[in-house]
Amino acid sequence: MSTVYAMQRANGDWFAVDDHGGFRVPLFNDNREAMRARAYNTEMLVFKPILLNENEVKTLAPGPGERVDFWLVDKGSTNMKRGRLMDHAQVALLVGNSN
Repeated sequence: MSTVYAMQRANGDWFAVDDHGGFRVPLFNDNREAMRARAYNTEMLVFKPILLNENEVKTLAPGPGERVDFWLVDKGSTNMKRGRLMDHAQVALLVGNSN
């Protein structure tokens, strides 16, 4: 099981960027990395890092006709364009959900 963080607002909304008609959810290796990216990206200021578990991964699953991708931001990078693309199944495996 690996620790992965995503950014969530107090009302439960997840931070995602528009990605050509779909959404891309940035993921971070640890809390400190997420807070560092937040400090350099003002659109993230109302979000806080949440440790993902299998329940959160399920809530991030795309619905019918939706496209949701995940972006594991490179460790130490404040530029969210640096990282690697992941799909929902890969993220589920990463946090320990093998379903």
